[in-house]
Amino acid sequence: MDKKINIGIIGAAGYTGGELLRIVINHPNVNIAFAHSKSQIGKPVYATHTELLGDTELTFSGEDIQTLLNQESLNAIFLCSGHGESKKFLDEYNVPETVKIIDLSTDFRDESNGFTYGLPELQKEKIKTSTKIANPGCFATSIELAILPLANAGLLKDDVHVSAVTGSTGAGQSLSATTHFSWRNNNLSIYKAFSHQHLTEIKMSLKKLQAGFDKAVNFVPYRGDFTRGIMANVYTPYSGTIEEAKELYKNYYAEHPFTHVSDSPIDVKQVVNTNKCFIHLEVHDGQLLISSIIDNLTKGASGQAVQNLNLIFGLPEDAGLRLKAPSF
Repeated sequence: MDKKINIGIIGAAGYTGGELLRIVINHPNVNIAFAHSKSQIGKPVYATHTELLGDTELTFSGEDIQTLLNQESLNAIFLCSGHGESKKFLDEYNVPETVKIIDLSTDFRDESNGFTYGLPELQKEKIKTSTKIANPGCFATSIELAILPLANAGLLKDDVHVSAVTGSTGAGQSLSATTHFSWRNNNLSIYKAFSHQHLTEIKMSLKKLQAGFDKAVNFVPYRGDFTRGIMANVYTPYSGTIEEAKELYKNYYAEHPFTHVSDSPIDVKQVVNTNKCFIHLEVHDGQLLISSIIDNLTKGASGQAVQNLNLIFGLPEDAGLRLKAPSF
């Protein structure tokens, strides 16, 4: 296909902005109209995202944002600024109705303001006809993909328990006491136990498939001493066999190109730098244990955003997203 989509990126100097640039520079159907950054105006993109040296001569835009948005050829924008910034952006600037919006913040994941929650494995057909997408959170993506097949079959009968660990890039590019190498290296800690912000969207998604679900999702998040990736281990009561569980999951994800059920145990490095989610299932004494792994910056953020772009514009869902994992 030779269709070209002209896109702009707001907040292009951060982790998700950089990951998005890395993907779309090599996307056969995308042209980058602008990459905007308040802090890096006029500088080469490769000066900030150093791995892109030799891949692009693009510079960070310093023009007035409204002027950039008013380009007649512009088809879509990605909002990659911090949480809370997207609402401010849309209040301050007029985005033409012809320009699709894909927001990577938490601001509209409740599907307010006309946004569609952008988890393709949950509501692909709705995404295809939407003009505004709220990209899911990284923990939420991993956890939802672990349990959506159960909800779809009405099999969530009791509390769901989640223990999940994420890499340091999940905290964003701004430095804090818990992101410095000297603190994070050779260390492990929990944070926001039972109160993480992604719980809201997880529960919303489950109720889309199993309206009567009213049990607790007990979520304990961990900070890992690695850079990127998420592993979520989820368990809940289950009365079926392992064979039935595998069939249920494989059938649910049969039409989704990035989520795969593995018969062998999984590890994070298998999906780092890809848009894939791998799932492994085990049954233990009436409990179904679901392990789910993703890259928090790709399937958990920028890769999924491009997946949504592909769906909105009628491109193959995997266009530009056949990315290689490091493996070792």
